[in-house]
Amino acid sequence: MRTFKVMALTLAGVLSVGVANAQDEVEVSLGADVVSNYLWRGQKLGEGSVQPTLGISYNGLSVGAWGSYGITNPDDTKEFDLTVAYTTGGFNIGITDYFFTNQYDGVKYFKYDAHETSHVFEFNVGYDFGPLSVQWFTNFAGADGYNKDGERAYSSYVEFAAPFKLGGLDWNASLGVVPFATSFYSDADGFAVTNLSVKTTKDIKVTDSFSIPVFGQITANPSNGKAYFALGFTLQP
Repeated sequence: MRTFKVMALTLAGVLSVGVANAQDEVEVSLGADVVSNYLWRGQKLGEGSVQPTLGISYNGLSVGAWGSYGITNPDDTKEFDLTVAYTTGGFNIGITDYFFTNQYDGVKYFKYDAHETSHVFEFNVGYDFGPLSVQWFTNFAGADGYNKDGERAYSSYVEFAAPFKLGGLDWNASLGVVPFATSFYSDADGFAVTNLSVKTTKDIKVTDSFSIPVFGQITANPSNGKAYFALGFTLQP
């Protein structure tokens, strides 16, 4: 379940297409990650997966699609997400529609009934200060989790991320917390630290004009006592 793509695993190649009689450019991003484990916000959502992404952005406004499809376990969730976002300076805001094939048996894509839909709708807002970025995510509709009273939790997640360099590589460290009780994030029964992650990426040169970004990520979830390690690579034009 990823947004397109704020603080996620996806690294996409970018094709810039000039627009006639305009100073700005339309940017089209196209790529796919192949990962050993599908990790998201401190949770493992699948085994080996391919995760394609496609997006269009112009003057701070972007529309994107992202998916995840299991390649080692046929029972893994098949996911298709759509995001509309706006960025200006360090500020960003967006809405994502997550769709999961196994949320309810037999549910079709265009079914949005409150207790029978396979969609989750999320609002996010954040700011990138440079040495540190902060993102807040809240589910506002769809198949959200429940709180201790059995009511819609409006499940929320807050992530702090800091990029740094070490050993000649680019790294990113993340801290993610769930502020309120929800069954959506590792059955958190209140404020919980659900994601401690560190990730790095290295370009592997194949030819003089072609390289493949390879990344590794270590994730720990103190809330449920689990830890994961994932490797992946990015295919891009």
